[in-house]
Amino acid sequence: MKKIILLCLMLGGCATIMDGTTEKIEVVTSPQGASCSFIRAGKVIGSVVTPGSLTIDKTKDELDIYCVKKGYKPGTVTEKSGTDKATYGNIAIGGLIGGIVDSASGADDYYDTPVNVILERK
Repeated sequence: MKKIILLCLMLGGCATIMDGTTEKIEVVTSPQGASCSFIRAGKVIGSVVTPGSLTIDKTKDELDIYCVKKGYKPGTVTEKSGTDKATYGNIAIGGLIGGIVDSASGADDYYDTPVNVILERK
C-alpha cells in the first residue's frame, strides 16, 4: 500500500493507477434473457443478453441501458456517472495535478453496477 501511495505522489492520478479507465457493468433483467444495448452520447457501445456484463470506458457521460424481450415492453435505465472514491484520496495526497490526470483519463468516473431492469408484459 505504501508503494501505491508513493507512486501516486510521484506520478499523480491515483484513480488511474488503482481503478483504471474501464469498468465492467453488469445488467440483470426480470425476466432474464433480454437483449440490452449500452448507449452513450446517442451511440451504441455494446450489447449483452441478460444476465450479462460489458466492459466500457469510463466517462462523465450518462449511460442508457435499453432492454428488449419478446412479449414484454422495452425497459430503459439511465446511469449517471459518479466520482470514483480514489479520486478524493488522490486530491488529498497528490493535489490538483493528480486530480487533473484522473479526470483526463476518465478514471475518476464510475457507474453503479449491477444495473437492474424490470420488463413489464405487453
